[in-house]
Formats: sequence, C-alpha cells, structure tokens
Amino acid sequence: NPRKRLREKMLDFTVIGLGAFYVFPSCASFIGRVRPDGRKLESDEDFVMHLLDVESLAVLHGAAYGVSPFFRISFATSMEVLEEGAHRLRRAVSMLD
Repeated sequence: NPRKRLREKMLDFTVIGLGAFYVFPSCASFIGRVRPDGRKLESDEDFVMHLLDVESLAVLHGAAYGVSPFFRISFATSMEVLEEGAHRLRRAVSMLD
C-alpha cells in the first residue's frame, strides 16, 4: 500500500484527508521554528516554501485547501520518487531550529 509506505518513510506526522492520490500531513510542530537563513516559520505556506528552498521539494500548503497547518503530498508517482521525497523532507526539517 503506497500510503502506508509513504507514512513509514516520513517523520511521525499526523495525517488527515487520505485521498486517492494524496495525504495531508500536519506541519504544526514546525510552525515557530527558525530556518537556517534566520526566518521564522509563521504558517504552513512558510513551511512548504522552506522545503522548496532548501531541498527543491514541491508540496502544497494546506491553507490552499482550507486545512491549515497541513501540507499536501501527492503519491501518484513511483515508490522510488516517494522515498527520495521523504528523505528530502526529513533533511529539510532537520535544518530547523
């Protein structure tokens, strides 16, 4: 099951909205933390921009779907790509103070 494997590869995120090809993990525990460039994460949009900036990881902020502070991950791709994305996600959040 791709959803289960994706969750196992990610950090211990709370997930809502299991759709056919996506999940909405929570990024609430990262709001208020500080990026390596000194900027404070104030929202789920800031969180997804951090992922994009430091790891070129493109996900969508939950506010766009009315579910803040979550972010949307599509798993309509290969397991190899999902595993790489999970690795980048872990690396990006490890950079936060």
